[in-house]
Amino acid sequence: MIGIDLGSNTFRAVELSCENLEVTGRYEKIVRTADGMVETGRISPDAVERVVEAAREASKVLDFSQPVVAVTTEAIRRAENGEEVLEEIRRRTGLSFRIVSGEEEAQLTLLAVRIRLQKLGLEHEDFVMVDIGGGSTEVVFVAKDTVTVRSFPVGIVTMAQRYGTLRRIEAALAERMKPVEAFVKEAKERGMRPKLFVSTAGTPTTVAAMKRGMDYASYDGSKINGTSLVREDLRVQLQRLLSLDVEERRRLVGVGREDLIAAGIMIFDRLYEILGFEEAVVIDDGLREGAAIFECLRQRGSEIRKGDN
Repeated sequence: MIGIDLGSNTFRAVELSCENLEVTGRYEKIVRTADGMVETGRISPDAVERVVEAAREASKVLDFSQPVVAVTTEAIRRAENGEEVLEEIRRRTGLSFRIVSGEEEAQLTLLAVRIRLQKLGLEHEDFVMVDIGGGSTEVVFVAKDTVTVRSFPVGIVTMAQRYGTLRRIEAALAERMKPVEAFVKEAKERGMRPKLFVSTAGTPTTVAAMKRGMDYASYDGSKINGTSLVREDLRVQLQRLLSLDVEERRRLVGVGREDLIAAGIMIFDRLYEILGFEEAVVIDDGLREGAAIFECLRQRGSEIRKGDN
């Protein structure tokens, strides 16, 4: 099974075995889907070209002869020309992307994260998960069999492009994160008492990679899963990033991300404060894995039902 996540900044694809739900191949490329959207409200032709190129490269790395489930998120959700862009991508690559809501995005990501936590022996009945994306951030409270999800239009691409400097981003976050604060307060008033803080997506995984001595070229998601990040790690790695020149930043975090990860770290740090945690567990698995796993489980269910007939 192939799962693809076209995000606001990155094209991520994964090949997954439906037998054991383990990853057998990965492909990832920064495509900057939402680049310029703050000013125009549209996905640019250049961004479409980058997505098409990434799709063609992925088809050479992974076995696209098997079923493919492709989803896309905030950038396409908000773009004036989102449907037009998806039709062009389908026409040129054969990939049919489905736009998912912020809530469905969070649920699929949660599916992948819970399975990974189980495999790591870190499963908890009560935890909170944050998914810091390019165009939105999802916060998910899990309390036994109850899941409470909310998606917020605060992402590393939109914040970086709208506010520019770190000082302006920091000043804006106080206001932009108020809805997150209200949601967390409401969840806690309803009895949500998470014992574990789980983080996923590019910012947490990049900070974890930096902490573990990896750069963009040597990144290994399997070694990131389960990494613990204390809040001080964010401050240390942010200062490290800011001390480097542009070329060194690109080597460390990837071309097209060098001006975004700092904004992501500031959002991440604010989430520690709002949630009341000093430590988070990082999971690399996310939406692309969740979409593939869901489809595998759906097919298994169909096979079981057929067998009962």
